[in-house]
Amino acid sequence: MVMQSPARAHETGGGTNGGGARGEASARQVAGRRWRSARGVVAALLAMAVIAVILAALRPSGSPDRLDPTSPKRDGSRALAEILKQHGTPVTVARHAAQAVDASGTGTVMVVTRSERLTQDDIDRMRGAQGDLLLVEPTAPVLEALAPGVEIQNTSFASTADPECSLQAATLAGSVTFGQSQTYEVSGNAVSCYEVDQEARLAQVQDGPRTVTVLGSSAPLTNQHLAEEGNAALLMNLAGARQSVVWLAPDIPTEGAGAGQESLTDLLPFGVKLFFLELIVAVALVALWRGRRLGPVVAEALPVVVRSAETVEGRARLYRASRARDRAAGALRSGARERLVPLLGLPRSSAQDPAAAQEIVAAVARRTDRDEAYVGAALYGPEPVDDAGLIALTSVLDDLERQVRQS
Repeated sequence: MVMQSPARAHETGGGTNGGGARGEASARQVAGRRWRSARGVVAALLAMAVIAVILAALRPSGSPDRLDPTSPKRDGSRALAEILKQHGTPVTVARHAAQAVDASGTGTVMVVTRSERLTQDDIDRMRGAQGDLLLVEPTAPVLEALAPGVEIQNTSFASTADPECSLQAATLAGSVTFGQSQTYEVSGNAVSCYEVDQEARLAQVQDGPRTVTVLGSSAPLTNQHLAEEGNAALLMNLAGARQSVVWLAPDIPTEGAGAGQESLTDLLPFGVKLFFLELIVAVALVALWRGRRLGPVVAEALPVVVRSAETVEGRARLYRASRARDRAAGALRSGARERLVPLLGLPRSSAQDPAAAQEIVAAVARRTDRDEAYVGAALYGPEPVDDAGLIALTSVLDDLERQVRQS
């Protein structure tokens, strides 16, 4: 058995510790490199997660009974219907447009909710309805058919607003809590109330004998928000303005009952729209992350040395393939002038100066047996019409340069 001396054991142990330290440092360097290369992706994933949480929080919670006058749920409207009844305004609930039109009359206000469930036949039928209309968050086809002069513009998230208009129903109610709401551009005889960025959230227009009121938010009608600010007063003034109320809360249209009139965007669920929005934001973030890595152009030595003759031949082949005789002729004339100007005793800057063209032509003509017209056509003439003309121009320029050198 060979025994190791204490000194040798100490040296070996020291070497082992040094190797371990170097190994740990190397591992830290590798981990650092991996983190630097992956931190952009990690940041993008975290941003996507944060955006998903925010969009999920902003996603409106709704149910099939939303704005239903018989629903006691938070997004139902039973409280408003009961208040109207207690104040002597009977409320008739209609589940179909035909039923609502039959029940309406000159002394009624038809409250129309969930208009996205209305078919085109329903909208056409409602054109002939008697009495006033209160359209709550109407779709574009309903608005175009029943409220002339009112057009959907944007979506506003401003919560509380003051009326700032001459409409008595709004001025008596005062401030109203809207939450997320549609905004409208009004024209003609329409009245605009609760404006944001000069766009109305409540508009009223006279359509023949009836008054049509457009409300851009459904929040004031719900059981949850009816008691806030002047919501109840506004809805009582609008819906209870006549002797009775016909509340149209249409059922979901069955297949073959005229459904399918909405556009693809209207039919897409809100979650799908959020998914595409999140996807666009994620792509934009990744593009910004990758775009930061693009720095200025860095000059580097060529990996191989290319002969100048090969470069000239390659460029000539490109000119010929694209039939760029004008570029080729311009390059030949520019090179000839650059070589002739020093031989003529002129400044080098005059070679590409159009103002010095006549001076260069005259100097070349004096040093050669050619007249100024010939020299001018050679150095500043038009584009050759074909390849043969380009070859002839090359010969002429070589001849002029040779004569100037020999003179």
